[in-house]
Amino acid sequence: MRILIADDDPVWRRMIEAMLVEFGDDVQAVADGGEAWEVLSGQDRPALAILDWVMPGMDGIDICRKLRTATDGPYVYVLLLTVKDRKADIVEGFQAGADDYICKPFDPEELRGRLRAAQRVMAVHANLLGVQRELEVQATRDSLTGLWNRGAILDLLNRELVRGERAHSPVGVMIADVDHFKHINDSHGHPAGDAVLRQVAERFQRTVRAYDSVGRYGGEEVLFALPACDLELAGRSGERVRASMVSAPFDVESALLPVTVTVGVASSIQAPRADARVLVAAADAALYRGKAAGRNRVELATAAEVTAIAGR
Repeated sequence: MRILIADDDPVWRRMIEAMLVEFGDDVQAVADGGEAWEVLSGQDRPALAILDWVMPGMDGIDICRKLRTATDGPYVYVLLLTVKDRKADIVEGFQAGADDYICKPFDPEELRGRLRAAQRVMAVHANLLGVQRELEVQATRDSLTGLWNRGAILDLLNRELVRGERAHSPVGVMIADVDHFKHINDSHGHPAGDAVLRQVAERFQRTVRAYDSVGRYGGEEVLFALPACDLELAGRSGERVRASMVSAPFDVESALLPVTVTVGVASSIQAPRADARVLVAAADAALYRGKAAGRNRVELATAAEVTAIAGR
């Protein structure tokens, strides 16, 4: 375990450092609160900090308060080191966010025991974070493709529209639909269809910009939210997406399958203050025009389509 020691008393600092090194821990020792906060506010912060309560620059309890109000970075377990043993002082330390405390002078075995307890707590905390991350993935990601699921992509699109309106920047919307997908399922089986969808998703994600959002809208339809895109730029993005499908056949169960998509495109520049419902419906209308015109093409929503949908 990586441990930070912050104590302005060089004798105590060196003694604690020697104990922890003997225990097998990776130790960093500093002499004041300012140095300690610099370490703890960095990206590669240690898992545990032993902080002297009273130090120059910033007290250990002040560092603890700052740590607990920060929302970024991994959790740091804090053990306050103090000569204060009154109940009121101990309560103040815990209220500031300390996880444990140890009073000077202390026995090395007491410190070892408290560090073992800290390790158990940190292990439980890491497991809970892992479960939380897994639940977040299950709640927001499509299980087959790994793309955002329908609810998540619509939420992201609405956020981009709000941000775009505030920044006076258009947002592009695309819907891509795999052509003749039913034929793929009927001819090669549903596992092959699933493999095609996974590969389609991979190509889509490689094709769009890092800050674009891609989600499975339903079945074989994929919805894109494209920040800072007017209709022309969104149309170009749609063409790149379409071209990525025909660039190479799909390797599915030892068979090479040609796959194409039809793409419908709209942009908030066509209907300022329009919500996601209007723009998705406009992109969908353009998509079906593309299907009717022969598939494997990109169609842009017309002003008339957007106006008619917005007026409903």
